[in-house]
Amino acid sequence: MQPPSADALSTHDIRAFADVLRLPGGRSLTVRFVEPADVAPLMDYLHTLSVRSRYNRFLGARRGLPEAEVAAILQTGVANRFAAIGEMRIAGVDRIVCEARYAFDPIGGTCEFGLSVHDDWQGQGIGTALLSNLECRAAAMGATGLFGDTLRSNDEMLGLGRKSGFVLSRSPEGWTFVRLHKRIAADRPGPCRQWPIAAGELAAAAD
Repeated sequence: MQPPSADALSTHDIRAFADVLRLPGGRSLTVRFVEPADVAPLMDYLHTLSVRSRYNRFLGARRGLPEAEVAAILQTGVANRFAAIGEMRIAGVDRIVCEARYAFDPIGGTCEFGLSVHDDWQGQGIGTALLSNLECRAAAMGATGLFGDTLRSNDEMLGLGRKSGFVLSRSPEGWTFVRLHKRIAADRPGPCRQWPIAAGELAAAAD
């Protein structure tokens, strides 16, 4: 079967690849690909992060997303780069509580990630669930390693990495950064078996 065209890949089709994660306490977190309609809510999410959280996420000071990054986010699927948001139903409205971007290197067999959890929802198990989901998605594409760089001062991310089984080491990006790395089994079981299909369809739609 031929991959769908950009016109054929509707919002409904994209949402078919969403993952619903169960958090401690029974609440649900829906992780899905970013869509064009998400740009404004995502900008609002970033603007309402604390200065510290925004600094940690972008490895430096930044108020919001420049146009080039917005364009990159909306090109989810191009060059094996993806953007996702995590939503929770709050007071009857779906709200973004976390986000992630990640890129798969098929030659090196690794996947690089970056993520954030909104200050209001930290300590609820969201970061752990999101990072586990990224492992699942990376493994489904055949990655054998997952890694990301964070600031040496980002105690929250360092703690999350240790808790999730990542090895912490010196980053090649410089002494102010720490690299988190974890080897993963490419054939690990999980709910993300459909993810390579999603990746292929998104890439085809973006061409």
